[in-house]
Amino acid sequence: MTAALALGDDALVLSHRLGEWAGHAPVLEEEVALANIALDLLGQARVLLSLVGDEDELAYLREERAFRNLQLVEQENGDFAHTIARQLFFSTYQHLLYDRLAVGGSPLAPLAGKAVKEVAYHQEHAEQWTLRLGDGTAESHERMQRGLDALWRFTGEMFQPVEGADVDWSELEDSWSRSVTALLARATLSVPAGERTGAWSAGAGRQGLHTEPFGRMLAEMQHLHRSHPGATW
Repeated sequence: MTAALALGDDALVLSHRLGEWAGHAPVLEEEVALANIALDLLGQARVLLSLVGDEDELAYLREERAFRNLQLVEQENGDFAHTIARQLFFSTYQHLLYDRLAVGGSPLAPLAGKAVKEVAYHQEHAEQWTLRLGDGTAESHERMQRGLDALWRFTGEMFQPVEGADVDWSELEDSWSRSVTALLARATLSVPAGERTGAWSAGAGRQGLHTEPFGRMLAEMQHLHRSHPGATW
């Protein structure tokens, strides 16, 4: 497994998940914001997957077990707070990772150097909504905490070493934990107490083992391409 494939799959799958909010976001401004984040991620996915092979074939013709994305990004959107919790966890990780890859000498450095600016916005967007929901009404606080608690067990997988991404994964995890913990404290939210590195969640997505929501999402994403093989526009 190469880093380009793993990180490309992360971006592709989360892009599709965020795209599912089209027509369903709570306000028009968020419709545009989530769509823009999805497009940023799709652009990253195209560059990364093209380093591995044909981007269309990799996106639309692989079977479920061939995908190497994190289980976190394949989780269903749930309500808006659940989506923001997923985005907070992932964008904080992605920003820290790309920031480190950008200064290295790997083939991923050019992409990381450009994408880190996009991902900084993704993280800021998630942080601002975490603050608004966590320190808002009793209901928004409860929903945000519920999303954090539900997704926490998937975060340990982010720090399993990926071949071709030469970073200090232990240091990356420490930086992520400090950033998320500080932000949750500001938002009057609690750091979830659940297990982050259970046998099922640690490294499973990177190994091609996915959760039930992923199969349904993949079938939807690949349906048109598989229904019309070889079609051109």
